[in-house]
Amino acid sequence: MPRTITLIPEIRDTILDIGGHDVYKCYQCGKCMGVCPWYQVEEVDFLTYRIPQAVRLGTILSSEDKDETAAEVEEIFRCIGCEACVYQCPRGVDLPDVFRAIRRILVKYESIPQELKSVISKISSTGNSFGKPREKRADWAEDLDVLTFESSMEFLYFPCCVQAYDGRGKEVARATAKLFKRANVSFGILCDKVVCCCESIRLVGAEEVFKKNVQINVTALKEAGVKKVVTTSPHCYSIFRKKYVELYAELEVVHYTQLFKKLIEGKKFVPRTLLGKRVVYHDSCCLGIQNQIFDEPREVLKSIPELELVEIENFNREFSLCCAGGGGGLWLNRPIDERIANVRLKQVSDTGAEILAVACPYCLIMFEEGIRDMNLNIEVKDISELLLAAL
Repeated sequence: MPRTITLIPEIRDTILDIGGHDVYKCYQCGKCMGVCPWYQVEEVDFLTYRIPQAVRLGTILSSEDKDETAAEVEEIFRCIGCEACVYQCPRGVDLPDVFRAIRRILVKYESIPQELKSVISKISSTGNSFGKPREKRADWAEDLDVLTFESSMEFLYFPCCVQAYDGRGKEVARATAKLFKRANVSFGILCDKVVCCCESIRLVGAEEVFKKNVQINVTALKEAGVKKVVTTSPHCYSIFRKKYVELYAELEVVHYTQLFKKLIEGKKFVPRTLLGKRVVYHDSCCLGIQNQIFDEPREVLKSIPELELVEIENFNREFSLCCAGGGGGLWLNRPIDERIANVRLKQVSDTGAEILAVACPYCLIMFEEGIRDMNLNIEVKDISELLLAAL
């Protein structure tokens, strides 16, 4: 039996009011679908260009059939916010913002995947996606003699939740802090006074949790007299640079690969240890497409003696394939045959690289999990770990 299409203009108008107004720019050329990372996954048909039309017509979230609604919700949470579509769109349609507006409605009515409900609850109650106590946020720095930030210091170092609480992520935070100390960078941390930056949970649609945490962080930064923040996570970098500055205009935000490059140029770091490995660098979508930081990570890697840097043909820099950890993807348990990270790892494997270098904690987690799934003989290393080993 053909589906009866119901029009609900009230939902359409709400979506438009809370950030979905770009739907009227879309003329359904389909270019977004061609560059969407899901296009590379054979098991998934994700017709992104249909969403603006559904919003314009008022047919989005209109079905009363449970199965149809469940399938639609799954599609709405398929978007990972990489912004490849935005970069390629001839009209500049911000599809991730459209999806975020739709998700805000679903969050309000708790019609979202259970994994995301749990994460939203944890961030709301504890300030981090792991649900760990805030007073444990600086435990990664034990025995490193990292000081609490004071206004006389140049940088606040802001590790994300992954680097504060996850075992593998802590290794990256520790390597980064050791490098800062070796170069005599003036920096400190704010321990339990800060919480999750909430970049990803905002894309999930939890706008109120995002606003709450932004206020906590901005208040802590202002009270401490922070003027410069250095982050390891591109997600923290991006949201600080694009949203936090709306409340704290004096704030300068730096990604650690940018700082590392300057320290190498200033001879604060002189890598001498020979690596003797073939390395491929993965462009994080948040760092690359969204913030146009492509060269700094590569320059850091090129400074390491006998490191052979190779590229993934056709899928590097602006055309890199997202790991799918953004936009809530980090917390969704997708079937193995529906994982973009595994497609990316096949591309990595084809280069013959022994090491996959990353500059994003989400990429680190997604790729290490994929390597285990695929039983690949590839090592994933954060750029900070490779640079520290070279010194």
